[in-house]
Amino acid sequence: MEKDRLELPLFTIYWDQDDIDAINKVIRRGTYWATGSEISEFEKNIAEYVGTEYAVVFNSGTSALHSILLALGIKQGDEVIVPSFTFISTANSVIFTGARPVLADIETDTFGLDLDDVQKKITKKTKAIVPVHYAGCPCYYTKELCKIAEENQISVVEDAAAALGAKIGNKKAGTFGDAAMFSFCQNKIITTGDGGAIVTDSEILYKKLKLIVSHGRSEDYVALGYNFRMPTMNAALGNSQLKKIDKILNMRKRVAEAYHSQLKNIKNIKTMVPPDNFYPSYWIYTIEVKNNLKEKLKAFLAKNGIFSKLYYDPIHLTKFYKDRFGYKTGDLSITEKVCAKALSLPMSPILTREEINYVTETIRGFFE
Repeated sequence: MEKDRLELPLFTIYWDQDDIDAINKVIRRGTYWATGSEISEFEKNIAEYVGTEYAVVFNSGTSALHSILLALGIKQGDEVIVPSFTFISTANSVIFTGARPVLADIETDTFGLDLDDVQKKITKKTKAIVPVHYAGCPCYYTKELCKIAEENQISVVEDAAAALGAKIGNKKAGTFGDAAMFSFCQNKIITTGDGGAIVTDSEILYKKLKLIVSHGRSEDYVALGYNFRMPTMNAALGNSQLKKIDKILNMRKRVAEAYHSQLKNIKNIKTMVPPDNFYPSYWIYTIEVKNNLKEKLKAFLAKNGIFSKLYYDPIHLTKFYKDRFGYKTGDLSITEKVCAKALSLPMSPILTREEINYVTETIRGFFE
């Protein structure tokens, strides 16, 4: 008889009755499902929480990132530096504008953009840098990247998709660059099912974004825009979720600290420890598996009902980017070495002690 085992997906969503009530309220109203007051309320609440003057919400993080690049005037012939170690939409959003994404390598403390490699890749065509706060931990060189961007008159857009609530010191992710994108996809820190936001202190960018998000419409149709609007029910859910973000962040921190304490002494495992004065949101929990054992460990976990995966496959090694831009293996050596070892474990604010123990004991059992 097969031993009983837990089944652990990569993530589960934290929700409560308040979330259900918020959505039901919009449904029962029977009107303004697409343009309700909950949308502007969510924008106000996001800006207030992050600490920026403005926020605009979108139907996805990808739409949001695409829009801020358009608002910054990124166009054909321009270049935008992004890491290869990120979700593919970070780079794709650059292509949507007609510009070229220049893929850069990462550092090994937070898996964020490497400062030296970025400096080497700045040209006269470079118009923006997009540092990614991997796994919800702010990019190690965030401040330095903003400084060299200012020196070169380049914009900085933080891809803070997974870093809502993360901080360097007392300054929140999303407040370092000219603007930042947050994602509210189903597995993010708070979720609206799908959705995203841009935050900024620039009134000029804010006004452009408000046109781009909804067909270029002000009192008249004054510009070319898109239908990137977030539906009212999603915004209502976002407002409800945002009210409990501090609770969610503390729950995630509890899980991450439990993982770290139980895995740190396993010989072939390296756990990620945030640098001093860095405070992640702990969106995912990624370990490095040494001695070419990652795939065997991943298969062993799957056999025991534990889902794990690499967040993310390097963009420069995808077929599309190889074919279109000529990237090849060896172009970004640090990214490739990290990806060969990195493995993300189940991460959810509602993981129980029993579930965490099951994951770590299964890993320990594999190595022993």
